[in-house]
Amino acid sequence: MSFHVRRKDREITDAATLKQVLKSTTYITIALAMNNEPYLVALSHGYDETKHCLYFHCASEGKKLVYLKANPKIWGQAVLDYGVTDECDYAYTCVHFAGTISLIDNLVEKQHGMEVIVRQLSTKPEEKLTKIKPEKLAKTTMGRIDIVYMTGKQHRYPKP
Repeated sequence: MSFHVRRKDREITDAATLKQVLKSTTYITIALAMNNEPYLVALSHGYDETKHCLYFHCASEGKKLVYLKANPKIWGQAVLDYGVTDECDYAYTCVHFAGTISLIDNLVEKQHGMEVIVRQLSTKPEEKLTKIKPEKLAKTTMGRIDIVYMTGKQHRYPKP
């Protein structure tokens, strides 16, 4: 089933703009499903523009892992919230995406994913990256969301 943005004047069609939202947000929300039961979860993340994927880390057990192992397909969103405008409207930019999650076992890819996350979320990434130890990273559960579709919408403050 295919849908379209009802307000074409607010649709984001530029891929670079969509990617910039994924690079500038600190968390995403993803929807998972298993046995016709939905589950929604927020994740801190890092966006890798070259691989067009999102990296995240999480606990080694729990509901999220049960759901994603049963069904790796997800729908997600990233939102930049600008608040209420002077006209009592709401200003935002959002990107919705579809993708597939896979858990990462490869230590080299885990290192790369963690670097992507730290560079996106930390104000002092170089300092933080020196603290990532291979033995701890080997025990860390990491996932990758390979994005297969993106769409976006925005409503910003009026320009002066």
